[in-house]
Amino acid sequence: MNGLIEELRGALYTVWSRKWVALAAAWAICVVGWLAVAVIPNSYESRARIFVQLDDPLAEQIGIGVGDRRRDIDRVRQTLTSAVNLEKVIRNTSLGDGITTPKQMEAMILALGKAIKVVSQQDNLFEITAVSSDGSLSDAESARLSHDIVQKMIDIFHEENLAGGRGEMTDTLDFMNQQLAARQKQLEEAEQRRLAFEAKYPELSAGGAGLLQRMEAARTQLRDIDADIAAAQSSLAAINGQLAGTPASMPGAGAGGAKGALAEATAQLSGMRARGLTDSHPDVIAMKNQVAQLRAAAAAEGPGGGVPNPAYSSIQSIRAEKQANLQALQTRRAAAQSDLARIDAQQTENPAVAAEAQRISRDYDVLKQQYDKLLQDREALRLRGQVETERSAVKFQVIDPPTTPRSPSAPNRPLLLFAVLVVGIGGGIAAAFGLGQLRKTFQTSAHLEQALGLPVLGAISLVKTDAFRAIEAKRLRYFMAGSGALGAVFLLLLVSEFVQRQLVA
Repeated sequence: MNGLIEELRGALYTVWSRKWVALAAAWAICVVGWLAVAVIPNSYESRARIFVQLDDPLAEQIGIGVGDRRRDIDRVRQTLTSAVNLEKVIRNTSLGDGITTPKQMEAMILALGKAIKVVSQQDNLFEITAVSSDGSLSDAESARLSHDIVQKMIDIFHEENLAGGRGEMTDTLDFMNQQLAARQKQLEEAEQRRLAFEAKYPELSAGGAGLLQRMEAARTQLRDIDADIAAAQSSLAAINGQLAGTPASMPGAGAGGAKGALAEATAQLSGMRARGLTDSHPDVIAMKNQVAQLRAAAAAEGPGGGVPNPAYSSIQSIRAEKQANLQALQTRRAAAQSDLARIDAQQTENPAVAAEAQRISRDYDVLKQQYDKLLQDREALRLRGQVETERSAVKFQVIDPPTTPRSPSAPNRPLLLFAVLVVGIGGGIAAAFGLGQLRKTFQTSAHLEQALGLPVLGAISLVKTDAFRAIEAKRLRYFMAGSGALGAVFLLLLVSEFVQRQLVA
């Protein structure tokens, strides 16, 4: 511990004995450092925050969703710092003063791109910051320039978001109108070809319908009739099975039985013929079938007779109705087959004309579908454009307008001045100590004894006269004045810095 104290005392004596070297080094370092700090230009930063409202019920109703508008805003944000937009900022602010060549413009665009930042704080909240550090401008002009840069960026953001989207919508509508005009012309030409063909071959047009459509309609009708016939046959088979299991008469008292029913059915058949119904009428056919069945039942009944079974008579009526329906369906099927055969015959007789009819009809249908689809899309786009133009689907609002900075954001000049002072004092002490190490002396008898390895018997003290003490006191006052002047210069620089900030404000 004593050795450490001795070393410390020796170092302090070395520095103090060369205090003028330390003061000169401190002054040199501080002057150079303070000049370097003074050369650094002040940077002024301006900020602004923008809020974008994405919710709009009417826009969502026509298909402009929140995701679509968010993608548009992201696109604008990502392209906001493009070279084209930065050139607009330069030409509309004082940055463009003195730029005469494309090379100068490119250099300024690169520098401005590093000074501008667009940060998304939330999905619909953006912050724009711009830093101005032009050393050729005064602090007030530099602060004002940062404000102008941010304001111009906000204007570009607004233009790109609204006017840019409207321009794109206008270009899209123009393209759709051109396509519609071309499709309309092609559709009119196809319609004229179809009308001319129908006028030349009316037998293949059937009132305007193409040969292919007629054949397809006939085939569809034939398939439907076949399905109905299959259902009618199945129903008739079920009724026949039910009729076979039902007795025609039940034993009981009273006259009548199958013979009485036969007489009644014969009377009804005679009445139908009396009304003028022919034998091909469905009701007459059904009644004749019923009379034939009753005759067979009456023959089987014998002379005794019996009571007619009401269920049997009811099932017979239902079966007669099913048979009539089946016969009508078969008649319709024959007619449909005849129509289809006639169309096939027409196609077979003149296959080239039939193929031409199919081609004309197909081309017209395709063009009509394309035209209707384009027309529907064009109207949807027009409605969307009107909503974006009149209602401004994306609501734009500046939450925090661009700030005019009152103090520089960089550098922190007071801290740098103080750091230079500390470095200067430390450098002066280090210079004095280093010089003492180069010119090695023994500050204490202990150091001498340690260096020689011999015992030191004594030390002679320095005897100071009054004249020497006066000179030493005078030199100490000069040293204190020099040190105080260094601190005063530091305080003066601090005061001038704060006064300069007040002038900017």
